[in-house]
Amino acid sequence: MWKLPATLSILFLFLFCMLPGSEAAPPLTIIKSSPETELLIGLIPEQQIFQQIARYTPLANYISEKTGIRIRLKVLSRYGNIIDNFVSTGMDGAFFGSFTYTLAHAKLGVEVIARPENLNGVSTYHGILFVRKDSGIRDIRGMAKKRFVFVDKATTAGYLTALYYFKMHGVHDYRSYFRETYFAGTHMDAIRDVFDRKADIGVAKNSVFERLASENPAIARELQILETFPVVPENGLALRKGLSDEAKKGIKTVLLTMHNDPEGQKVLVQFGARRFIATTDKDYEPVSRFAQEAGIDLVKYNYLNE
Repeated sequence: MWKLPATLSILFLFLFCMLPGSEAAPPLTIIKSSPETELLIGLIPEQQIFQQIARYTPLANYISEKTGIRIRLKVLSRYGNIIDNFVSTGMDGAFFGSFTYTLAHAKLGVEVIARPENLNGVSTYHGILFVRKDSGIRDIRGMAKKRFVFVDKATTAGYLTALYYFKMHGVHDYRSYFRETYFAGTHMDAIRDVFDRKADIGVAKNSVFERLASENPAIARELQILETFPVVPENGLALRKGLSDEAKKGIKTVLLTMHNDPEGQKVLVQFGARRFIATTDKDYEPVSRFAQEAGIDLVKYNYLNE
């Protein structure tokens, strides 16, 4: 029986693996034609600084390796700082929260390209409003003259959804309605402050609450969620106006295909994600609606904590 030469057999096997539906992982394209050789990417303080650096550094190194562009990270001390610092420190992009992205898009014209999908296949989060179970607080009437903890004025789950909640329940001036209000700075600290009785009511991001509750089951036992708000996009990577198309396309390609690469899969596990998915400004329309309901002008909004 006639047999194919060995070289042709290898060629046909290679072509078969490239056919649609093949289980072979497509190779990642290494982009080295970008005029940028280094990019500064900002991180919001969702967690403590060392936890943020530990989570994002392997991802930054992976992008650097695959694109040939060095990625440097900068963790901001508070959410609003990411907008102030974007121009003053020459940032090229940032992993924005949903409200900080909506503000930065309106004020600076940044463009989101991708966001992570977690290990359960979810690429969104929602805000929650919570109290201690033994507080006796069950609704907005029970919150009067109590102490309320927010996260930051530039967060969706940690401030914007609370404004929406207040308005829907007829509270037009929350400063006079509550005995005291303050900003914890991180979702983690807002949750812990209610748990530790430093505040009576708080708002935060559900995914941070769930992570803390898994680490400390007493949080789930002793805290009660009174309100769950509509979902918004998970923290996404957005890049500045004027960045070269080569850099944008290169970074986006790496993020959207890294789950097909064994090395990329390891980085994703460290990051706590299954993959990255394509994201556009349209995905943030729910946040814009929250802001509109709360009477916020995105371009003029003062996001500094008072």
